[in-house]
Amino acid sequence: MMRIVVLDGYTLNPGDLSWQGLEALGDCRVYDRTSPAEVVRRALDAEIVLTNKVKLTEEIMAELPRLRYIGVLATGYNVVDLEAATRRGIVVTNIPAYSTDSVAQMVFAHLLAIANGVEHYTLKNKAGDWAACQDFSYFDQPPFELVGKTMGIVGLGHIGMAVARLALAFGMRVIAMTSKVDLPDNIRAVDKETLFRESDVLTLHCPLTPSTANFVNRETLAWMKPSAILINTGRGPLVDEAALAEALNEGRLRAAGVDVLSEEPPRADNPLLSARACYITPHIAWATFEARERLMRIAVGNVAGFLAGNVVNQVN
Repeated sequence: MMRIVVLDGYTLNPGDLSWQGLEALGDCRVYDRTSPAEVVRRALDAEIVLTNKVKLTEEIMAELPRLRYIGVLATGYNVVDLEAATRRGIVVTNIPAYSTDSVAQMVFAHLLAIANGVEHYTLKNKAGDWAACQDFSYFDQPPFELVGKTMGIVGLGHIGMAVARLALAFGMRVIAMTSKVDLPDNIRAVDKETLFRESDVLTLHCPLTPSTANFVNRETLAWMKPSAILINTGRGPLVDEAALAEALNEGRLRAAGVDVLSEEPPRADNPLLSARACYITPHIAWATFEARERLMRIAVGNVAGFLAGNVVNQVN
């Protein structure tokens, strides 16, 4: 029976799911969290290692002679040195398309909360402003409709397309920066500058690569309308956070809704934490019960496929 080690299982399963599927496949040991210094000791006897955010470098792999399989418990797999794994004959898999609907939902949770002033009016009501008002309806910051607004999408993968469908259902126009050639008639492909200049809402759904790091920066923010909204549920480093904070604080951008930051958990001095009209959720767009349940099911299937000699979702 092969030894299976889960290095950081808590965010996937804080107690509301079951590890029984993995436990049925081998001698399974689950750790909530693993520091870099603990990786080799904990995984030393394992043929199968599962990780979400714990990095598996070439140096670590060199100290794990029994390692044959790495299962990344996420879609992104930049925590693994793929070239080193390939050289060592180690199979690496990921979890594709498990959180599509959850992330698309979070995009609109942020957008609708901003459009309707949900946090603003919650705080106003708790402070007694509505109770002290002479009128039945109190608003000092009128909400606005999405219908007729332009949604700009960076990347039209599974999540980007799900966001596009929701935007169209709200009566929005949709433009996109994408490598796809065949697009539906109701989605218009545009270049980068046009995307930033025309979007009333700009949402990021591209992978983090050297070419997309700081995709949103001082130059591109200067192209945006002062009334525009930026949504980032993709990767934190897609955005120059200092530049975004400046644009928000100076009133050059209406608002931002972000679920990811460049460093997680964030440093206390991250400029977005104190920026005007910046609404931050703690990287939870992926974390609905349904998405995590789906992730667990795919992860178990990936390991079962490897053991049966029928590898699925391999990325190297």
